[in-house]
Amino acid sequence: MVIGLTHYLVVAAILFTLGVAGIILNRKNIIIILMSVELILLSVNINLVAFSTSLGDLTGQVFALFVLTVAAAEAAIGLAILVTYFRNRGTIAVEDINILKG
Repeated sequence: MVIGLTHYLVVAAILFTLGVAGIILNRKNIIIILMSVELILLSVNINLVAFSTSLGDLTGQVFALFVLTVAAAEAAIGLAILVTYFRNRGTIAVEDINILKG
């Protein structure tokens, strides 16, 4: 059995669906929401690399590296903001964070 482009696209679609479901179903825990966003970005990277390999072009793979870099920065900055917010307020519930909207 040869693993083709369709298999990668199915895996990416499953990961994307899990990420969107994690955001929609769980609106109370901000950590799970951040992890769901990471799953969505991972599925996009799988698509980029799969199409890049299929077409014989390195552009998608280079772009996937940039997406990984932005995702790592987003996770680090997001967690730092959450730690600071938790130290000040004592909770990281999404309902309490919504109060900060101005």
